[in-house]
Amino acid sequence: MKKGYICVAVATLMFSSMEVMLKFIVGELNVIQLSLIRFTLGGLCLLPMALNTLKKRGEHLEKKDLAYLTLLGFVGITVSMPVYQLAVFYAGASTVSVLYSCNPIFTAVLAVFMLKEMMRKNHIAALILQLLGSLIIINPFDTKIDPTGLALIIAATFLFSLYSVMGKHSCAKFGGVVVTCFGFLSGSVFLLLIILLTRVPAVADLLTQAGLGSFASIPILDGITLANLPYVLYVSLGVAGVGFCAYFLAMECLSASEASLVYFFKPALAPFLAWLVHGEWISVNMMVGIVCILIGALVSTLPGIVEAKKLKKQEET
Repeated sequence: MKKGYICVAVATLMFSSMEVMLKFIVGELNVIQLSLIRFTLGGLCLLPMALNTLKKRGEHLEKKDLAYLTLLGFVGITVSMPVYQLAVFYAGASTVSVLYSCNPIFTAVLAVFMLKEMMRKNHIAALILQLLGSLIIINPFDTKIDPTGLALIIAATFLFSLYSVMGKHSCAKFGGVVVTCFGFLSGSVFLLLIILLTRVPAVADLLTQAGLGSFASIPILDGITLANLPYVLYVSLGVAGVGFCAYFLAMECLSASEASLVYFFKPALAPFLAWLVHGEWISVNMMVGIVCILIGALVSTLPGIVEAKKLKKQEET
C-alpha cells in the first residue's frame, strides 16, 4: 500500500511538471512528432528494466500477450494522444486540461464493469470533491467550448481511462514496467506510420484543406536543437518513462480508481510548479480549488491507510 502511494506521488510530480517543461519549447516541435519522440525514448529507456522484470518473474511474452500489449499501446498512445491534441486544437489547453484530469470518473466506472472493483462511499465522495476543485480552478463555464472540441475531450478522456483499466491485469501478471515499455513501443510504431502517412502529398493536401495544416507533413527529427534537447529528454525519459512507469506500478498495488487519482492531484500541483518556474500568478479560485482537491485526496486515501495499519497490527499480534 505504501509503495503504491509513493508511486502515485512520483507519477503526479512527473505529470504535473509536463506542461511547465513544454512551455519552454512550445511551437518548436509538432505535437505528434513530440509524442513519437517521447514514447519511443521512454519505451527504449524502460526496455532493459522490462526484460529484467520478465526474467525475475520467470515470465515470457507469448504471441497473445504481445498482441494485447500492442492493442494497449494503440488505444493509450496512438489513438488517445492525437485525439487529445486535436481536442486542444479545437477547445484550448486550459479547458482540455481540467476535463482530461477528470478521467478517474471514467476509470472508476469502467473498473466496476471490467475489473469488478467495488466503488466505496469514500471514493465517490473524493471524486465529487476533486471534480469540484478542478472546475473551480479552471472555471470552464466561462469558456465557450466548441462542440467538436468537447466531443474530442470526452473521447480522449474515455480512451485513456480505458487504457488504464485494460492495463490492470497485465500489470498484475508482468509488472508495470513491462506493460508501460511495450505499450510505449507498440504505440510509437503506429505513431510513426501515421507520421509517414501525413507526408504523402495527397494526404497532406487533404489535411491542409480541412484546416489541419499543422498535422500535414509531420517531421520526425526536424526542430530538435541543443537548446530544447534537455526539455525534450525530460518529457520523454522523465514524464513518459518514469511517470507512466510509476503510474502502472501504482496500479499493481492499488485499485485502478485509486491509482488514477494522480490526475486529480495534477491540477493542484501544476499551478505551484508554474508559479515557481514561470512566475504565473495563483488566483483565489485556484487556491479554493486546490483545497477541495486535497480534501478529496485525503477522503480517498486515509481510510485505506488506517485499514492497512489495523491489518498490520493484527498480523503482528
